[in-house]
Amino acid sequence: MLEQVFRDEWGRVLASLAGYLGDLDRAEEAAQEAFAIAAARWPETGPPDNPAAWLVTTARNRAIDRIRRERTLADKLHLLPAPEAAVDEFDDTVIKDERLELIFTCCHPALALEGQVALTLRALGGLETADIARAFLVSEETMKRRLTRAKAKIKAAGIPFAVPDERLLPDRLDAVLAIVYLIYNEGYSGRVDLGAEAIRLGRVLAALLDDQPEVHGLVALMLIHQARQAARFDGDDLVLLEDQDRSLWDATLLAAGHAELNRALDLGGGGPYVLQAAIASLQTRERIDWPRVAGLYRRLAELTGSPVVELNRAVALAQAGDPAAALSAVDRLDLDGYLYFHSTRGELLRRLGRDAEAGTAYRRALDLATTTPERRFLTRRLEEL
Repeated sequence: MLEQVFRDEWGRVLASLAGYLGDLDRAEEAAQEAFAIAAARWPETGPPDNPAAWLVTTARNRAIDRIRRERTLADKLHLLPAPEAAVDEFDDTVIKDERLELIFTCCHPALALEGQVALTLRALGGLETADIARAFLVSEETMKRRLTRAKAKIKAAGIPFAVPDERLLPDRLDAVLAIVYLIYNEGYSGRVDLGAEAIRLGRVLAALLDDQPEVHGLVALMLIHQARQAARFDGDDLVLLEDQDRSLWDATLLAAGHAELNRALDLGGGGPYVLQAAIASLQTRERIDWPRVAGLYRRLAELTGSPVVELNRAVALAQAGDPAAALSAVDRLDLDGYLYFHSTRGELLRRLGRDAEAGTAYRRALDLATTTPERRFLTRRLEEL
């Protein structure tokens, strides 16, 4: 019970405390103390009717007690409201949901990218420092330093605990979405828990910013990808889209993803995440309309100017039946250090019967491969040649 409450409410409790106390470190200490008290009491008394309100109130009172005890900070006490008298008087209407402010604080552009990612997972997701460190393949000490630097920067730079004004919101929201998607992609490459965490963060954003189509587009994109996760690998073997067992796809996640995409489209969305979600949605159909997929990739390339998007458009062109045009498009790209550039080029050359050149491309891709499924797939392609 407490573990589920922690997962569901940590971000909201911490955000409420951070807004109340104006200090992320103090808010985290108070939240941890409140959860520790709950762990000791609730098994005997049972959980309160409103666990979040109980936790926030308990944490606020403990934080005020702590400030009172710290005589050097006594002069700050008058800045805080008096502690509430009775925990059970609180309900949901009393606790302002300040998670949106916390998200924008964690993803402020003044922070280093690695700090934004770490702080978002720690503050909004409640992940332990050791878990975040394992997910990003660094030592716990390194991750601790990242979190400490990020929190210190927030204090030193006076980064506000606030949602940006309307003039700044679009650019800042783009940065927040990029952080969430970065977290998802780390999970999608094999650390599934991070993928699920990114989806949870995305859903929080979608609930708090319901009128923003790109937020719904990102959630749709992640849900549709996540729905296919179980079919992407067969043991240590990578399974291409056309070979995946669709019975392994998660129908519930797919339906949720399509619903989010429809919401984004109803809002008039046509940004990068909405386009990517639309492409992912088309690729879940029994008969994939590859010319339409290629057309969406063309629009996405026009928006982003990304050579990787152009590479994906070339794949769609090949799937639509024109590998020669696809190869011509690929050969115009400058992506020599990118694994999928060489593996895609190898596949196109193979389809065109140019086996010797395909072998060279596959071997270059193999040199760049870092995971076992990638290496096994490329090795199998070379053996087939």
